[in-house]
Amino acid sequence: MVDKEQAGRPVDWDEGRWLHQPIRVERTGEGHLLVDPGPETDMWRHTGYGFVHDNGPALLAPLPGGTAVEVSFVLDYTTQFDQAGVLVHVDERNWVKTGVELSDGLPQLGAVVTRELSDWSLAPVPEWSGREVTVRVSRAGDALTVRARADDEPWRLVRLAPLPPQAAASAGPFCCAPSREGLTVRFTGWRTGPADAELHPEG
Repeated sequence: MVDKEQAGRPVDWDEGRWLHQPIRVERTGEGHLLVDPGPETDMWRHTGYGFVHDNGPALLAPLPGGTAVEVSFVLDYTTQFDQAGVLVHVDERNWVKTGVELSDGLPQLGAVVTRELSDWSLAPVPEWSGREVTVRVSRAGDALTVRARADDEPWRLVRLAPLPPQAAASAGPFCCAPSREGLTVRFTGWRTGPADAELHPEG
């Protein structure tokens, strides 16, 4: 599982490189990052909707095997398909985005795993509205383990997804606004450290 020592070191926003530049980025006095991704931004490939969208802004740094990344943000967005969290990116056909997305009137914790075709899993988390959410992606062996929590609550297991050990991947904060202008996401932290020690807690 995840212990306090695994949270790792803070990553400075300047350590990342943008995959798709947002229309506005601002650093605040307390060290947060405000990001406006711009309208009609999203990432999806084919399944169900029949289109390919590949213009979602993400601030990425290398994610080698045996490491994990955590991104924290404030869940205060309210429009259909507003979303923020972590993107793990190999190339335009192989990536995972995970976090909280507004869907059908509720904030939904989920993940999109894309290997040429995208899939999508969701679970409602209305009680997380207005709170700081942290998404953690751990890479070990042939797998990505995704966990998330609000504030300092216990971690929830979101997804176990495949990623070839030899794949060169990068990861970091992302946000998208498929349905509107004017979304601003407040990212409050970015950290990196060792991968999770185990998939399930004992007992």
